[in-house]
Amino acid sequence: MKFRRSERLIDMTNYLLDHPRQLVPLTFFAERYDSAKSSISEDLAIVKETFEQRGIGTLQTVPGAAGGVKFFVKVSQEKAEPFVNELCDVMADPDRLLPGGYLYLTDILGNPQIVQKAGRVIASAYADTEIDVVMTVATKGIPLAYAVASQLNVPVVIVRKDSKVTEGPTVSINYVSGSAKRIQTMLLSKRSIKEGSKVLIVDDFMKAGGTVMGMISMLEEFNASVAGISVLVEAEKTQERLVNEYISLVKLSDVDEKEKMINVHAGNYLIP
Repeated sequence: MKFRRSERLIDMTNYLLDHPRQLVPLTFFAERYDSAKSSISEDLAIVKETFEQRGIGTLQTVPGAAGGVKFFVKVSQEKAEPFVNELCDVMADPDRLLPGGYLYLTDILGNPQIVQKAGRVIASAYADTEIDVVMTVATKGIPLAYAVASQLNVPVVIVRKDSKVTEGPTVSINYVSGSAKRIQTMLLSKRSIKEGSKVLIVDDFMKAGGTVMGMISMLEEFNASVAGISVLVEAEKTQERLVNEYISLVKLSDVDEKEKMINVHAGNYLIP
């Protein structure tokens, strides 16, 4: 079946968006659309230009007989800034305030549109980073972790605080909660991560960073390395920050429980 160029461009764009960071040979598209490779190359040039102009992402060309193209999500600052500012406005609602300076985020993390946008923005920051796995801790960070992983085309592993019989043998470590200073336990299936994996840690909220440090310690048990750390919200006013290198979309800078006031602004993601 012969495709018109407009049909090829639409289908090609959809395929690339559904298969990020995956090498797609030119022969695949040529056979899919019954078209010459020269025509496919011209089509891909149009898609690449449009992606970059619209701040969607970019295409990377891999030369050689076994080469092709890879799509990498790259959200421009012009696209990311309005989303982050809108997120700040949503989180500044006083009704979100919880005891201890925490925010109610369940409705945000349950909103597919918000989570998918946040996932694209976070994944964009690691477009040029080699990542094998996205790691998070149960339970609230799971939707965000999957949104990020879908854009990076890698699996998700979930650290839990209790053992699940369906996960088989587990590795267990103790860690100190950064905010409460309590000894806690986290577990991860031995089959979850291969030795030498490069792991992106994703979480919904970070106060002092004790949970993140626990996940870092867990990775050491698997001889895996941290490729990056990203959180949706960070609390700015903490006595001791256990984690220094990370990306945050929103920063919780001040909370007045008595006056029911929440002061939030953009996190360090928007800092050049």
